[in-house]
Amino acid sequence: MSHKRKLRIEKLGRVEYGEALGIQKKTELAVKQGDQPDSLLLLEHPHTLTVGRRGDSAAILMSEELLTARGVAVFETNRGGKITYHGLGQVVGYPIINLSPNREDVHQYVRDLEEVLIRTMGDYRIDAFRLEGLTGVHTARGKVAAIGVHIARWITTHGFALNVNTDLSFFNLIIACDGEQVTSMEDLLGREVDMHEVEDRLAARFAEVFEMEIENHPRLTVQRTFVC
Repeated sequence: MSHKRKLRIEKLGRVEYGEALGIQKKTELAVKQGDQPDSLLLLEHPHTLTVGRRGDSAAILMSEELLTARGVAVFETNRGGKITYHGLGQVVGYPIINLSPNREDVHQYVRDLEEVLIRTMGDYRIDAFRLEGLTGVHTARGKVAAIGVHIARWITTHGFALNVNTDLSFFNLIIACDGEQVTSMEDLLGREVDMHEVEDRLAARFAEVFEMEIENHPRLTVQRTFVC
């Protein structure tokens, strides 16, 4: 009989950023009160710029009017990090889990998220890695995934954004974290990548790294074969 903690996977599709904040808040309360197991929300946002606690709207290089004309929303958030872009072709993951009692270590939590992403990239034969002093997951051709988290009473919100088939030109709207070059799975592999397949790999790798059992998708198990 398994004694692993349960992990609920919720695939939400395309969700406006403000609506997603509400879903996170509701899920956070349910997890905190024990009404819902630890959860991983997987979704895609319309074009959005988010400013984290260390960010500054001065890093946005286009006027509010022009952003509106291009359909780009701007939100200030309580996550860590500076400014980043969310948009179409990007898989966003919001883990809402209780780190207590065995994982009460903020830095280790971020490293574990990086590990989830690195292993997922490995499933696609993409060599991804950490860079000393920087948060996120990198490749020889640039940063492929950003991480920005918020933790209150050891319940996590916000999370990671993985560039899958992302239009990288939208990153030109901002001065990204430390001026890092960005890339995408599509750019690295030379082909469009199935977003649902990537979500499945992320879910399986998350359960693996965090030693959880997926409650509602038993087929999402870690496979040792590569995704072609």
